[in-house]
Amino acid sequence: MSEILFETAGGVATITLNRPEAGNAFTTEMLAEWERALRECIADDAVRAVVLTGAGRIFCSGGDVRRMARNAEAGQGPWDRRKYLTGHVHRIPLTLMELDKPYIVAVNGAATGAGMDMALMGDIRIAAEGARFAESYIKVGFVAGDGGAWMLPRLVGQPKALEMLWTGDFVSAQEAERIGLVNKVVPDDQLDAAVDDLLERSCRGSALSKGLGKHAFYAQVDLDTDKAYALAVEVMAAAAVTPDAQEGIAAFLEKRRPKFGGGRAPA
Repeated sequence: MSEILFETAGGVATITLNRPEAGNAFTTEMLAEWERALRECIADDAVRAVVLTGAGRIFCSGGDVRRMARNAEAGQGPWDRRKYLTGHVHRIPLTLMELDKPYIVAVNGAATGAGMDMALMGDIRIAAEGARFAESYIKVGFVAGDGGAWMLPRLVGQPKALEMLWTGDFVSAQEAERIGLVNKVVPDDQLDAAVDDLLERSCRGSALSKGLGKHAFYAQVDLDTDKAYALAVEVMAAAAVTPDAQEGIAAFLEKRRPKFGGGRAPA
C-alpha cells in the first residue's frame, strides 16, 4: 500500500498521508513520495491548488518514534539524525518554497510534533473540530527540528510559541483558531466541503497573479520597508504585462467574468 495517496481532479491536487494505522507518522519512503507528488504539482500547469490531509482519524503524528528507537539501538548518532533531517524531512519545506500555487492543509485530526510543523507549512489551514495541535517534542526529549521553531512564532507570537514548545501541551482546534494557528474550524463532517468552498473561491482568480503574489508575500516577510516596496514594484510590473492582466482589465471594462488562461508567472 502506498504511504502517499495522490490524485488530481478539476485543477486540484490532493496529497493524503496514508499510514492511518501508525497515526500517519512519516517514514523515509513517505517523505520521498511526498516530495515527488509536490514536484509533479510544481511542474503541472493544470494544477491550480494543492491540498494536504491525512487518512483516518489523525492528521500526522510526526516522525515514527518506533523507528527512531530501532535506529538508536543500532548505534545511529547525532550525525545520522542530522543527515536524515536535511536529506529527507527538510526536503518537504524546501520543495514547498518552489510551489507557486496555494497549498491548503485540511487538518482532519491530531497534529503533533513534526506533524504539527508539517501543517504549519500550509499557506492556509482549515481544521476539523476534533483536530488538536501539540509541539510534543519536549515530551520525548527532542526539540523542534522540522521548522516549527521558525514558523510557529510568526503565526502566534513568541510567548505563545514558547509556551507550546516548552510544555508540549495540546491546543484544541477552537483555541488554534483564536490564536491564529488555523484560519477556520468546521464540524468534522464538513471539512471536505469547507476546503472545496475555499478552493472554488480561490481558483477563480488568475494563476499567474497567485504565483507572483505568493512569491512576493513570503519574500517580503523578513525584508525592511524599502526592500519590500522595491520588490512589490518588480512584482507588479511583471504582473501588469501578463495576458491574464490584459484579460482582467478587458473583463472589468466589459462587465463580465474574466477568462484567465493560467500558466506560469514570469521569472
